[in-house]
Amino acid sequence: MPTPTTGHRLGGSPAHERHILANLATALFQHGRITTTEAKARRLRPVAERLITFAKRGDLHARRHVLTVVTDKGVVHQLFTEIAPEFSERDGGYTRITKIGPRKGDNAAMAVIELVRGEPVTAKPRRRTRRAEPRTAEAPAAAAAAPATAAAQDEAAEASPEATEADGADEVQDVDDVADEATGDDVAEDDVPQDDVAGDGAEVDEDEKPAKDG
Repeated sequence: MPTPTTGHRLGGSPAHERHILANLATALFQHGRITTTEAKARRLRPVAERLITFAKRGDLHARRHVLTVVTDKGVVHQLFTEIAPEFSERDGGYTRITKIGPRKGDNAAMAVIELVRGEPVTAKPRRRTRRAEPRTAEAPAAAAAAPATAAAQDEAAEASPEATEADGADEVQDVDDVADEATGDDVAEDDVPQDDVAGDGAEVDEDEKPAKDG
């Protein structure tokens, strides 16, 4: 049985409460719907749904576990062969509780608890699926942009060696120009006539001679 809820116990003892719930579950599986008080219906719902979950397993251990609660073998057979297969595609929510108003006499709140049978299961998309949809839409765009980025990188890689070679050629040309300028200066100094230098010296000597004679 599920963990008992807080509040007043059904019956006078825990054993009495277990028997009440077992009898209500047997009647529910046998007739499909029963009318009882709202408090008993709320306590019966987790017990009945747990037994249906065991019946969906269908193995011997599950059958023996259900027999510890529902002692009627005919009802257990009906649960395993007729009721459980109808809920094979439903994950929980096998019962429905409908309030029908107070009972005459003691004014107790009454309700009808029934099995949800013969209704189609509407699968609702999970939040993770809805969040994943924009990502899947962005994936083709990213895949299309990847080849363009790779092509641009290849073009840049091909252009970089050519630019490096052009820069190297410019540097070599600059060095050649500097060497040519230095060579031109040397040639200019070598082109000065030696006669002019000697002539200047002779003139100086002739000027100095009169000074010595005087």
